[in-house]
Amino acid sequence: MGGNNRMTQSHLTERARELRSNMTNAERHLWKHLRQRQIAGYRFRRQMPMGSYIVDFICLERRLIIEIDGSQHQEQQVYDARRDQWLAEQEFQVLRFWNNEVLNQTEGVLMQILEVLERTPPTPALPRKGGGSGCGIEELGV
Repeated sequence: MGGNNRMTQSHLTERARELRSNMTNAERHLWKHLRQRQIAGYRFRRQMPMGSYIVDFICLERRLIIEIDGSQHQEQQVYDARRDQWLAEQEFQVLRFWNNEVLNQTEGVLMQILEVLERTPPTPALPRKGGGSGCGIEELGV
């Protein structure tokens, strides 16, 4: 799983749109703090397709993904581990927080995110399809 399954890209894009429209309370709360470059000027995107997955939040410049987890069952833990492995192979770091951490310990969560952003070297911009400069997200099946 992961990789470049083009047959699922339109489905993933549509699902990402649905998820952006129906964010959980914890996702909405964190997005309020991440949007519009509020953390040290870093740009985050929300509910973005990556390969065969959709990530909650991503900072492409620092190759950082933030996931918000509710209660988990064994099957979800296995899925998340496989997904995290694929994302790590794409050289992304994944930070996971529980819903209650985001809602009840927001300042601590934001401090952890900022620490990782500040110690991670920036990713050089790669050319986008059709020229120009960008973050090279097309290679990730986006």
